[in-house]
Amino acid sequence: MDIKPIDVKAFGKYIIWVKYSDNTQGNIDLSYLADKPVFSNWVNEDFFNGVYIDKETNSIAWDQNIELCPNSLYLKLKGITFEQWKTNQ
Repeated sequence: MDIKPIDVKAFGKYIIWVKYSDNTQGNIDLSYLADKPVFSNWVNEDFFNGVYIDKETNSIAWDQNIELCPNSLYLKLKGITFEQWKTNQ
């Protein structure tokens, strides 16, 4: 996918807003991940609010241990599968 995240912000508990290079944007609820041990630092509001775009990988990140795939989040935001996206390209 050539689409890349260009902006990200935390909005409340486990919700991020992401904007992509094709102007797709919106909130993504990440609460389904919160009970996984790797995301335990998210309980700290300051930590969660520190979300950023990793310039090397374009991942949505909080630190070196917590990075989310930007393509997966894009598809989640669009409400489509990779196969549906690929068919439309």
